[in-house]
Amino acid sequence: MFKILKGDRYSKARLGLLTTPHGTVKTPSYVMVGTYGQIRNLSPLDIKKTKTQIIIANTYHLWDKALGSKFKIHKRLGVIPTMTDSGGFQVFSLAFGQENGVKKIFPDRPTEAKKLKRKNIKVTEKGVYFLLDGRKRFLGPELSIKIQEKLGADIIFAFDELTYLLDNYQYTKKSLERTHRWALQCLKTKAKSSKPEQLLFGITQGGPFKNLRIAGAKFIGSLPFDGFGIGGSFGKKEMVDVLKWTTPYLPEEKPRHLLGVGKVEDIFGAVENGIDTFDCVIPTREARHGRLYTRNGTIDIRRGYYSKDKKVIESGCKCPTCSSYITRSQIREALKGQPSHLVNEVCNCRKQSLTRCKGQRYCLMHNMWFFNNLVEKIRDSIEKGQFNKFKKKFLTNLK
Repeated sequence: MFKILKGDRYSKARLGLLTTPHGTVKTPSYVMVGTYGQIRNLSPLDIKKTKTQIIIANTYHLWDKALGSKFKIHKRLGVIPTMTDSGGFQVFSLAFGQENGVKKIFPDRPTEAKKLKRKNIKVTEKGVYFLLDGRKRFLGPELSIKIQEKLGADIIFAFDELTYLLDNYQYTKKSLERTHRWALQCLKTKAKSSKPEQLLFGITQGGPFKNLRIAGAKFIGSLPFDGFGIGGSFGKKEMVDVLKWTTPYLPEEKPRHLLGVGKVEDIFGAVENGIDTFDCVIPTREARHGRLYTRNGTIDIRRGYYSKDKKVIESGCKCPTCSSYITRSQIREALKGQPSHLVNEVCNCRKQSLTRCKGQRYCLMHNMWFFNNLVEKIRDSIEKGQFNKFKKKFLTNLK
């Protein structure tokens, strides 16, 4: 299931192979987010061209489809390893409203965070009751596992309670204890599953508190999960601290996944602290808005000065977009929805123009390839015993 091939001499970085029913993942690996069991505007063949090894879908958003039909993730994505999250992040995000999206849960200014109060949800021992579009809904550990079983992902996650960075110690401790009880319920439900081939990962929590993080890792690490996820809300510094507190108490021989983290700098921080896989919406979400990643930083392809730029996104890049010599100006035109001779395919997206879909496709394929290629180079650097050297060189060029 998981095999460690080599460890880095100067850090906790490691090479591994994670075997699933739909293929083997070379780790460390970036897990691309396909919220609805697909990456919009990309075909399964497109996805493979970006060096993507594994995709995570969203249990919360696929909930009704899973229970109301024979929907299976692999019917959309083809033969590629997949994960599904537990749905907990979306449910708990409802507690702070949806006006400003994720920023409502992880505000930049502590003074605002202290004013936030949970509403719209009721957390109980069984799970969480909440309102969605005027309807009363419920999601708990047993139901989450059953939904994920029906979705058919290779790796599924235990249902846990999410706390935000400035929750106090008392609340975080109470939440952690509840997450532990839910973890046991998830294991009990999974034991009755008709899909024993699915791997179940437990999730450690504990907020920014060292003793809670250690206690959480010890407890979850002692349970017979197939792997472990590290969850919570934290900034860059908090992330590194949490990993240093947590990973020493998780079984060395099992895979570790970091939930919702994927900025370039954070990738290096995660890998050097023993993380094997990590997921984030950054490559896909920012691609759809025209923010493209290069080894020297990012560019906003929507800017006017790219309207006559005949260069590819990044010189020397071998992604499907740059390899096809699609220029910055052509991508900008397509992304803006302007007619282009490049658009000659049929798109099944009814929410936007065919031209814009094509522009997003170019951006998606570049960004996904960039991040997957970066992690591939990280794997190569670990293999050669040069991880720290590669990290310093890459981050220096990025600035």
